[in-house]
Amino acid sequence: MRVAVLGAGAVGGTLAALLARAGHHVEVTARGENLDAIRRGGIRLEGGFGSYHAEVEASQTLAGAFDVAILATKAQDAAAALDASAAALQGVPLLVVQNGLGGLGVAAEHAPSSPVLAGLALFAASYVEPGHVLVTGENPLVIGAPDSTSRDVLDRVATVLGSALPVEVTHDIRGAQWTKLLINHVNALPAITGLSVQEVVADDGLRRVMTASMRESVRIARQTGVRFGSMQGVPGRVLELIGMVPLWAGAAFPRLLARRMGSVPNPGSTLQSVRRGQLTEIDFLNGAVVEAARAGGVPAPVNTAIVEMVHEVERTGAFVTPAEVVARVGRRGQDERHG
Repeated sequence: MRVAVLGAGAVGGTLAALLARAGHHVEVTARGENLDAIRRGGIRLEGGFGSYHAEVEASQTLAGAFDVAILATKAQDAAAALDASAAALQGVPLLVVQNGLGGLGVAAEHAPSSPVLAGLALFAASYVEPGHVLVTGENPLVIGAPDSTSRDVLDRVATVLGSALPVEVTHDIRGAQWTKLLINHVNALPAITGLSVQEVVADDGLRRVMTASMRESVRIARQTGVRFGSMQGVPGRVLELIGMVPLWAGAAFPRLLARRMGSVPNPGSTLQSVRRGQLTEIDFLNGAVVEAARAGGVPAPVNTAIVEMVHEVERTGAFVTPAEVVARVGRRGQDERHG
């Protein structure tokens, strides 16, 4: 199969290398030093899925005909990437593999002739340097489709991806996206503090903040009619309990996520963006919870404080100490109660 991957960062680079290893013809889009490195020496994959040196075609925009396309850019870069390669994407099934919410809507708007699907990367991958990605947690890729995309297309894309890595198919993509959004709550605090996910979860204060953000998100989801989908053997109804159990009990979920990442420090995708001097996708992660809360007329003080601090780090390049994070989340909660 001819497969296009838009965005060869941590997730896109991993998928491209695995698909090339499975025998598919892969073309990726990239920019700057990453593009130069891939053109010179391909993509070097290491870690949980094994080591492989993938020779792939690389360019700034796609050219040619493809059987499947994967959109793996950061959410904020998706529209520009789709517009730049619009001619090559005409009618091609498009799998959107991004963190957060809203990716399917952007794809439908900017690639209107393509049947769209959603992919949720549960594996943990880091962009080590241009042309080099490291998988620190070899979990599956979950894919699903909205009602507008046929089951046949979903099955075909699942077959292609399943030849390269473990794939799970869901028939409740909205619930699955919210579940992944909850999992992605591990990303924000590393970006704020400069610590790995494992270090954040090991810190008592930061773990409480992370758990509080998850509890708040679960309550907002329930109040706005969302039900969480089952994922990685965890039933959605169990995730919904996070919003009802005491804070100390809810902390079991971030502890579980950290354990599944293994012992190799995982920075999370948002901190990786900060370290590269790029804008993060926080508005599509915790920011999506804040937007859902605003639309539903309910408060979201913890997630609001987290989004504000990530944007501050983006602007200043200065990380926030764990103690200050805890204090500022507490002050935001007080402002919400007394505002």
